[in-house]
Amino acid sequence: MNRKIFSMILAGGILLASCAPKDNQSGSAVSGAADSVKAIPVRVMTVALTKISRTVDYTATIQAYEEVNMAPSTPGRVDKIYVEVGDRVRKGANLFLMDRTQYFANKIQLANLQKDLSRLDTLLKVGSVREQLYDQTKAQYEVMKANVEFMEENTLLEAPFDGIITGKYLEDGELYSGAPGMSGKAAVVTLMQINPVKVTVSISEQYFPLIKNGMKARIVADVYPGKEFEGVIFRVHPTIDAMSRTFRAEIRISNNSEILRPGMFARVYLDLGEEETFVVPASSVLLQEGTNDRYIFVVENGVASRRLVRLGQRFDDRFQITGGDLKVGESLVTDGQARLSNGQQVEIVN
Repeated sequence: MNRKIFSMILAGGILLASCAPKDNQSGSAVSGAADSVKAIPVRVMTVALTKISRTVDYTATIQAYEEVNMAPSTPGRVDKIYVEVGDRVRKGANLFLMDRTQYFANKIQLANLQKDLSRLDTLLKVGSVREQLYDQTKAQYEVMKANVEFMEENTLLEAPFDGIITGKYLEDGELYSGAPGMSGKAAVVTLMQINPVKVTVSISEQYFPLIKNGMKARIVADVYPGKEFEGVIFRVHPTIDAMSRTFRAEIRISNNSEILRPGMFARVYLDLGEEETFVVPASSVLLQEGTNDRYIFVVENGVASRRLVRLGQRFDDRFQITGGDLKVGESLVTDGQARLSNGQQVEIVN
């Protein structure tokens, strides 16, 4: 009898021991559930459209408005270079002279052919020569004349526009081979037009309908802090680059004082008028760790809803929202958003 009572007591103890952890686990689960539904206090603002000036900016390098690497049509010896680096030249000014030995030989042949043609013309009129011989001589004369004119233009090189000499790669008596030299240019001299100058910018395709010839632009060069230069778009390239989704536009900049020089770094600002858009506090926009995704939280029926957004311009402590699922009248979380997760219950406080 005593053995039976002892067995019953032992079994009861084991049963109680096994039940105790289950009670603790149940209590923890209840406590966790209570914590998960606890609302997080947040502050919100009502989303509204704001009218802003739409300005886009790009970096660029100032370029010569026109640039030409002057070189003869064929290799040969450079007889005389008339300019030095830094010289200013007018359109039509002599730049350099190539060896003209062949040119003078061709001129003598041209003079002889001209005499032959004149004699044949007289004989042809009296019927003393066949017309075929006259035609052959005339053809030779025309070919030689064209050759002489070509060599005259390509042995004495003239400036095609007003500009400044920015490179000289050979000296008098040296041989021009036609291959790029140590300068990397296959040229004798380089001529640039620096008044005006220009910049070329690659603009996002979304602005293609807005960019027109004649539009004004503001240009700022880092070497002249606080000074702005006015430019005008004079050429819009007609195609979109499929890789970058951009198109190119060229901007002419007056440079009467010639303080802007090719190679300078510049920033270009294009004013595209006004638009209505969402502008939100910068602190309300969060960055997803490990990505470039930006997101915000809005409150819907007491619950935080996570929204991906695309940012535009920054105005001091505010960001323009250019893309994403955001609507007028929604409640944007401006304080407490760092503690939120999607679907989290919130409590709006003042």
